[in-house]
Amino acid sequence: MVKKIDSKIVGFKVKSQEQEAPAAVPATPEVEVQHMHEDMPRPEKLLGSTYKLKTPEHISEHSLFITINDVILNEGTEHEVRRPFEVFINSKSLEHYQWIVALTRIMSAVFRKGGDCTFLVEELRSVFDPRGGYWNKGKYVPSLIAEIGNIIELHLTEIGMLGKPEVDEHQQAFLEAKKAELEGKTEEAEAENSSFPPSATLCYKCHNKSVIVKDGCQTCLNCGDSKCG
Repeated sequence: MVKKIDSKIVGFKVKSQEQEAPAAVPATPEVEVQHMHEDMPRPEKLLGSTYKLKTPEHISEHSLFITINDVILNEGTEHEVRRPFEVFINSKSLEHYQWIVALTRIMSAVFRKGGDCTFLVEELRSVFDPRGGYWNKGKYVPSLIAEIGNIIELHLTEIGMLGKPEVDEHQQAFLEAKKAELEGKTEEAEAENSSFPPSATLCYKCHNKSVIVKDGCQTCLNCGDSKCG
């Protein structure tokens, strides 16, 4: 490349190759994201949640206590997640001891394997007791194993591995209609069972809807309390 010099040369300097090369931009170190794997050593401290499972007496006389311990991966970074690491089931009853130990060891091994472990929920909930299921808190449970699956689902939902089940607008409208119908029947039953006038108000002494205005004074027809003495 030829360049014309129009002014007087007063000095010169030879430019080295290091000066000609652009300064190297320091590379940003890549963040190593830690994932769950089966060779991961057990941390000295884990976060745990314990759930009490009360079943009918014909299933188990004593309650089950399900403890799930979680490990925090990539703590303090944008990749921080909480993942289940191990599970324990304790009970005073030794009737189910063998299969409970086997089940907890298998589930803990699946947790430590890494990846998606949410399939355990459906696998456990699909187990049916040949003797028949039972009702617990207004919900039918096909077996004790299935109810353990419900506990696992609850925990995985709380730590963000499972999303909360959504109810579509048609189901929501149906539930609201049933709720209003039930409330209406309850109010009718209360009115039929009450021997006091429908216009009676609540008595703050006996807590019955039995207060009416008699001779210009509020009087309770149930306990006789009167504002006029």
